[in-house]
Amino acid sequence: MLKRIPLQDVRLGMYLHALEGAWLNHPFWRTRFLIDDTEVLAKLQAANVEGVWIDVSKGKDVASQGGAVPRMESPAPAAASPLAAAPTPAATRADTCTLQDELARAKVLFEHSRGQMASMFNEARMGHVVSSAACQQLVGDITDSVFRQSQALLSLARIKTADDYTYMHSVAVCALMVALAREMGLDRADCEAAGNAGLFHDLGKAQMP
Repeated sequence: MLKRIPLQDVRLGMYLHALEGAWLNHPFWRTRFLIDDTEVLAKLQAANVEGVWIDVSKGKDVASQGGAVPRMESPAPAAASPLAAAPTPAATRADTCTLQDELARAKVLFEHSRGQMASMFNEARMGHVVSSAACQQLVGDITDSVFRQSQALLSLARIKTADDYTYMHSVAVCALMVALAREMGLDRADCEAAGNAGLFHDLGKAQMP
């Protein structure tokens, strides 16, 4: 059963089904998950959205009060996240570590990937053949991070300076592609294939004058 509630009424233990408003107004790449972390709850409460839809069959309901918001069978958000309508077999899987733990790993990976991407673009710029095999370990590490705690690397990937925008944008798209493939229920090999596509999607820029 779905119910629309004001943002300030969201509590731990609720199952988020959808967010109202533009997807750029909140930090989540998916909008269907159990709210079981205080840090995630704080980010949600700080988001620029008008209201949320919860599924009370999968999580807690609002406290019983007078003037409760009526229940509805289906939400009608103004502009749901592009991923909200995608199949979500992976959305309810518990991540294997905390966001704080994975952020520490993701920061190291993010710095390492900057050097690898700069080298790859330089090779392409000089007309050399770029081997995708050399980037397999990077794609594998990104996939591992997304599988452990999806939001850690994606949150870092939002921070890009003008100097390394192209390099880190490619890493960000790689992580987003892995996350999307996982959300669609694809296996590990297909998730890495999607990540490869994201990592290499902008390589042609290297040959632009």
